[in-house]
Amino acid sequence: MEISSKKVGEVLIMGINGRLDALTSSKLESRMCELINAGETKIVLDLGELEYISSAGLRAILFCAKKLKTIDGDIAFANITGMISEVFEISGFGTMFNLYSSALVAAEKIS
Repeated sequence: MEISSKKVGEVLIMGINGRLDALTSSKLESRMCELINAGETKIVLDLGELEYISSAGLRAILFCAKKLKTIDGDIAFANITGMISEVFEISGFGTMFNLYSSALVAAEKIS
């Protein structure tokens, strides 16, 4: 799994490429917590290049989303398609979080 990030205004867009599973979820959780602790409060996860997500990956995302909520932050998701979309729907993430067609639209909506 590879993680990229870029700022668009006050929003941090994080791209996740590859597999988010039991072996890689701790890397994402650690990186997001570092960024949140450094002052990031608005994060968009761009999942357009994500190939697979497991329950461990969902747990890592949920942990970070809760951390953001405690500091009045916000998280949104972009470019969710195929199997990732199905997992989000089945897990209830599709109703818990805001999902957008692109990272830029998501950044605009949560800024």
